[in-house]
Amino acid sequence: MRRDRGWTRLLAIGEALLVSAIWASSFVIIKVGLAHMAPLTLAGVRYFAAFLLLLPAMALNGGLTRNPAPGHWWQLFVLGLCAYPLSNGALFWGLQYVPATTGAFLFSLLPLPGLFLALVWLREVPTRLQVVGLAVTLAGSALFFSPGLSAGDPRALAVISLGVLAFAVFVVLSRALARAGHVPTVPLTALPLGFGGGLLLLVALPLERPASPSLEGWVAVLWLAVVNTALAYVLYNHCIRILTALESNVLLSLSPLGTALLASLFLGEQLAALQVIGLVVAVLGVLLVQWKSAPPPSSSQPADCSASGPSGRFAPTESRP
Repeated sequence: MRRDRGWTRLLAIGEALLVSAIWASSFVIIKVGLAHMAPLTLAGVRYFAAFLLLLPAMALNGGLTRNPAPGHWWQLFVLGLCAYPLSNGALFWGLQYVPATTGAFLFSLLPLPGLFLALVWLREVPTRLQVVGLAVTLAGSALFFSPGLSAGDPRALAVISLGVLAFAVFVVLSRALARAGHVPTVPLTALPLGFGGGLLLLVALPLERPASPSLEGWVAVLWLAVVNTALAYVLYNHCIRILTALESNVLLSLSPLGTALLASLFLGEQLAALQVIGLVVAVLGVLLVQWKSAPPPSSSQPADCSASGPSGRFAPTESRP
C-alpha cells in the first residue's frame, strides 16, 4: 500500500513537471498569436476554445446529462474569474509597462501567497524542510532573474502582483475541490475555462478590433487551446488531488525559468553564469519541497495511508521531514 502511494505521488510530481514545461513554452507561442490577435481576444479565444474541446470528454462521463458540480458552481465561477480574466488579464496589461523578466519574476513568487492561503484555508502545514526548500527556490529565482530585473511602472507592478494573488486563490481553491473529490477532474477543468474565457470575450469584443488571423495565427491559437490549456489544466487538476498547494506551486514556479531556458536553447539567447547558478539553486529548492520521508513502521498497528486527518491537516507522521 505504501509503495502504491509512493508511485501515485511520483506520478503526480511528473504531471506537475510536465505542466510546468508546457507552460514554459506559452510565452513564445503567445508572442506568435499576438502578432495576429489583440491580447484579450487571444486569451478569450484560447480559453473558451479549450472549454469547447473538453465538452466531449464531459459528455463521455455523463457530465452533460447530469449536474457535474452539485453545490459548487459558484466556486467554479470564482476559479474561472481568478485564473483567466483577473490573473492573465493583469499580466497582459502589466507587461505593456514592465519588462517581461520583471513580470516573470513576480509570478515566480506565487508560492508565497499560495503558502499563506493554504495555511489559512486548507490547514496544509508545511514541514520545516519544505519551508527551507521554498526559501532556497525563491533565492534561486531571484538570482536567475536578477540580470534583467528593473522596477518599471509602480502601477503595473501593483496590477501584476494582484494577478499573482488571484492565481494563488485559483490554486488553493482548486486544491480544496480536488482534495475533497467534490468535482471530477474534467468538469473542474472545463467549467472554469468556460466561465473565464466567456468573460474575457465579452470584455474583448467591444474593446478590441476584430481579429483576422492568418494560418500561422490560427495554428498558434489552436496549439495554445489544445496543449497549453486543455491538456495542461487537466493534468494540473489531476496532480493536485495528491500534491499540496505548496508542492504544486513550487513546481509551477519553475515555468518562468523554463521559458528563459527554452529561449536560450532555441532562440540563441545566452544565459549568464549567475542565471545558471540560480537555476541550479531553484531546482535544489524544488527537490527539498517535494521530499517526503516515509513514516516509521509500527508493529502494533498498520500504517496509516491517509494523507490528512479528519480536520484536513496532515497527520503528524506525514509532516516530519
